Amino acid sequence: METNATPLQQAKRPRTALAGPYGHPFHPILVTIPIGAWISSLIFALFALFGDDDEVWVQGSQLLIAIGVIMAVVAAIFGLMDLSVIPSGTPAKRTAFTHMALNLTVVALFVVAYIIQAVSGVDDLNIASFVLVILALALLTVSGWLGGKLAYHYGVRVAAEETQVEGYR
Repeated sequence: METNATPLQQAKRPRTALAGPYGHPFHPILVTIPIGAWISSLIFALFALFGDDDEVWVQGSQLLIAIGVIMAVVAAIFGLMDLSVIPSGTPAKRTAFTHMALNLTVVALFVVAYIIQAVSGVDDLNIASFVLVILALALLTVSGWLGGKLAYHYGVRVAAEETQVEGYR
């Protein structure tokens, strides 16, 4: 990272190559996996609730929740790398901490939903687990909006304006 970079420039550069190359962070692409898994788990739960053969759909929903939790932890590691380049005391840093807190809450809710369903078995969908999934997805929507704000409004880990202008010459 450049030592004489302004705080705005600092937030656009990766701390390490592991975070993804300049202008193309890995965190945003990784979050699509847990989001997709968790939305699919809700769809499977709806099939279990309103369809036949509950056991298959409940098992599928549980598996998708587990995949989502595991991949959310992986995505969080990359998100922490991006968080580390945001200057302290800025609206972007406060937004990033709110985004992180919501995501940690979402993961915790999915873990609890998974445990509740695992304890109650796969014969029928547990309604408490189902409600937690819906609540977690609602919070995830808010967190995703904040993540979009970080990238699209504050430009965190997005290419600097001088680089972006190349696409408009």
